[in-house]
Amino acid sequence: MKQYTFFATSPLGIEGLLVDELNQLGAGEVRESRAGVRFSGALECGYRACLWSRLASRIFLQLTVFPVASADDLYAGVTAVPWEEHLTPTNTLAVDASGSASGLDHTRFAALKVKDAIVDRLRERCGERPSVALERPDLRINLRLHRGEATVSLDLSGESLHRRGYRKEGVAAPLKENLAAAILVKSGWPAIAAAGGAFIDPMCGSGTLPIEAALMAADLAPGAGRDYFGFLGWRQHDPALWRRLQEEARQRREVGFKDFPIITGYDADGAAIRAARVNADLAGFGGRLRFECRPVLELRAPEGLATGLVAVNPPYGERLGEKENLYPLYRELGARLRESFVGWKGAVFTGNPDLAKELGLRARRQNILFNGALECKLLQFDIEAQWFAGAAHAALPERPPAPLSSGAEMFANRLRKNLKQLGRWAREHEVSCYRLYDADMPEYAVAVDLYGEWAHVQEYDPPKTVDPEQAAVRLREVLAALPQALGIPRERIALKVRKRQKGSAQYERFDRQERFLEVDEGGLRFLVNLTDYLDTGLFLDHRPTRQLLRELAAGKRFLNLFAYTGAATVYAAAGGAKSTVSVDLSRTYLGWARRNLELNGFRGPGHELIEADCLAWLKRERRRFDLIFLDPPTFSNSKSMQGTLDVQRDHVALIQGAAALLERDGVLLFSTNNRRFRLAAADLPELEIRDISGQTLPPDFARNPRIHQCWHIVRHSVQPRDR
Repeated sequence: MKQYTFFATSPLGIEGLLVDELNQLGAGEVRESRAGVRFSGALECGYRACLWSRLASRIFLQLTVFPVASADDLYAGVTAVPWEEHLTPTNTLAVDASGSASGLDHTRFAALKVKDAIVDRLRERCGERPSVALERPDLRINLRLHRGEATVSLDLSGESLHRRGYRKEGVAAPLKENLAAAILVKSGWPAIAAAGGAFIDPMCGSGTLPIEAALMAADLAPGAGRDYFGFLGWRQHDPALWRRLQEEARQRREVGFKDFPIITGYDADGAAIRAARVNADLAGFGGRLRFECRPVLELRAPEGLATGLVAVNPPYGERLGEKENLYPLYRELGARLRESFVGWKGAVFTGNPDLAKELGLRARRQNILFNGALECKLLQFDIEAQWFAGAAHAALPERPPAPLSSGAEMFANRLRKNLKQLGRWAREHEVSCYRLYDADMPEYAVAVDLYGEWAHVQEYDPPKTVDPEQAAVRLREVLAALPQALGIPRERIALKVRKRQKGSAQYERFDRQERFLEVDEGGLRFLVNLTDYLDTGLFLDHRPTRQLLRELAAGKRFLNLFAYTGAATVYAAAGGAKSTVSVDLSRTYLGWARRNLELNGFRGPGHELIEADCLAWLKRERRRFDLIFLDPPTFSNSKSMQGTLDVQRDHVALIQGAAALLERDGVLLFSTNNRRFRLAAADLPELEIRDISGQTLPPDFARNPRIHQCWHIVRHSVQPRDR
């Protein structure tokens, strides 16, 4: 049986683990080197490494090695390879190069010389030449120049093996899958899983660590979900061998699911949790993995589980000024581990070991691994009392949280109480954005809304009877209490002063950061901006109203008046609306609405966005609709409007104009946040009107039932419109 020489590349720091893995896969003559491992074996050995290696980045099959002192030497050495045995002129190829040699200081030039040599030989022998394809070529060739030698290899993997085939959605800077696998192996997860232990990642992001933990626990081949390898277009590919290895992997999969451990991922960001669930489904785990939207503050060990592994890749604070804001997060994580996970193993992977000191745990072992070019440490813990830093940690002089005043402590306690109550409700209903506090204590007149792992704080404009200096003191106390009570770093707290808005102020900017955050609501995705405008782009009190629209929308022609950022339109589209039309005067908000629609896969002529004054548009529009949402501002006098809008003064005309566009028995939902509003139902005798304000009030706004009013309106008779 023909024997080959292979080379497996890997992230720096995990070469020793890769040696052990390749030995277990049956490789021969395994030798460690920097950023990789050399080994030998039959073709099956290379195929098996592509299918089963959790740690390798690429698998190269060596074709030739020759001395090189010039570009001509490189061309001649590559030309000597019988390329007609590896690809045909109808195939595509790509060449990667690394290293340098005399006259070959630029990798792109070296790669070009290799490509020229290959295509020239094939043109000479076959009369035709192959073409180049940078993405997924039939054959990918690798050139390594080192110490006067050129090594030319076939890239069996084709693309990096960390791409398992399950990552369709993600969040910023996720761990590569093979690095995540290395963290788990170093932390002893395979043995913990075999003994029946559980796994928890408190900051799981898009689910990389939990999914890799599940692949190990179920004995699933990490490459089984890929549809592309570099050997599939190779002329010497052995399809029968590959099918046999795939069938073996399928059989092992069936056995592996029989004793599957509890694997859970938490994250404060609802969009990340949604992405993790999608990725877990694509990896073949369906509902076997648990993902919940939960902040570190609420981290607890599952009842009835005495042991397991808690592994986490928390933020590092790489940017200037970020590190200082992460100390409370690391302290909170350490407190939760010491309080609830005694008897478990812990693993924290961080690029900032100084932050890890705040955990209050002494590491049993430390390993240096690289996340890309960043040197990081994997800290491994036995979560036992003898490893707690205890009083020494409590007395650390660096950056302890500032003591809170008695008033700020009362405010913090109220936040904790609300978080305990509303947090449970939010998790049960998969709500990631909700109001946590709304001037519950009159002296602290702020509203606090949670958007995943961010807090949006609005200070109500204090009445003239309140001393401005005292108001400023209380606001500082609010800002001091929030990070300690919620475990949210100060940099993730957005503060605004909410004054009574007049005229066009509702459209004015507070800032120009242009920082948009993706959040999840009802399984849908929305962009919010916590800094630049008075409102964030998602009215949280309208959450049940939007859900009602989704329930009513199937097969309907939907109209959204004063559409704002189009959240109601997204819900209607998700409910199966036949078409949607969204009207708003602001080009900025309509652009935002378009992005929200596209974020959820809704685009094209069936979703029309119209920039217009709604009052004027209603007078000239002749189309009919089955479902209309009318949510006007309390007051507006935009320069683009004809006159002004006052919802109390103009609501009858607005409702009549909108109802005139309804088909027979069509439904109009009319909503307003004007707390002094009174509906003039007597002036609308032709309409059936039902107050559904209570039905559309969410639990997080129950403390303030006047936050909005909403009516369900039906027009049973339809008259032809004047033309």
